[in-house]
Order: sequence, then C-alpha cells, then structure tokens
Amino acid sequence: MAALILAAAGCSAQAAAPVADDAYVRLAAVPGRPAAGYFALRGGAKDMTLVRVEAPGVSRAEMHGSRMTASGMVTMESLATVPVPAKTDVAFAPGGRHVMLFDLPQTVRPGSLVPLTLRFADGATAQVEAKVIAAGDVAPE
Repeated sequence: MAALILAAAGCSAQAAAPVADDAYVRLAAVPGRPAAGYFALRGGAKDMTLVRVEAPGVSRAEMHGSRMTASGMVTMESLATVPVPAKTDVAFAPGGRHVMLFDLPQTVRPGSLVPLTLRFADGATAQVEAKVIAAGDVAPE
C-alpha cells in the first residue's frame, strides 16, 4: 500500500512541472551564426515563468520572439522571460518564440542530439533532447 501511495505522489509531482518535447535545433546556414532551438512546452499544475534555456558547450542561449511590425517588417526581440500558464501549451516554433544558441560546439552535426535544460523562476527545471537538423532540412514531426 505504501508503494502505491509513493507511486501516486511521484506521478502528481511530475504533472506539477512543465514538460518539454518535440524539440529540435536548426543549424545556421552561415557558419559562425547562431543555431535556433524550438520545442513544445506544456504547462504544469500552476502558472510558471521560463527564465532561461541552457545547452552544454553553448556560450549563451537567448530566448527571442519574432513579430510583425506596423510597417509589415518582421522583427526579433529578446525575451527575458516567457510566461507558461498552467495546463497551457506554449510553442517555441519558427516565426515565433525560439532560442538562439550561440557558439554551438563544432561537434554538433545533423542527426545528433543536444540536451536542453529549461529553467523556471521558481527553480524548477525541464529537460528535453533536441534533434539537430541542417539549415535547409524539413523540421521533424
């Protein structure tokens, strides 16, 4: 009976934190430029705030958002935080929110995996393995 209670407690704790999946990193078309990271983030039991994304060997990772200006131009702005409402999907996808990964190690090649750690304001983390694709490749499904 105690094992069943502990198992149930473990499941509810996992559901409380956001979950990231469907992650991929698109390498830059021009060597030396940053790669872009994308993923789906599913909010947990309570509202949270994403404050940082990390990847091993990367000099820095910046969250950005793309938006259309009044003049019809697309602009990109740095995002210090991203709200993750409870039980809501938050997309990091082409044409919207994304993570710029600067100085990705040269050992990272299409087909490899890059672990991403997502850090939240309350200290919680979520981890996801991002599949690496070349600049011109179709995004994984």
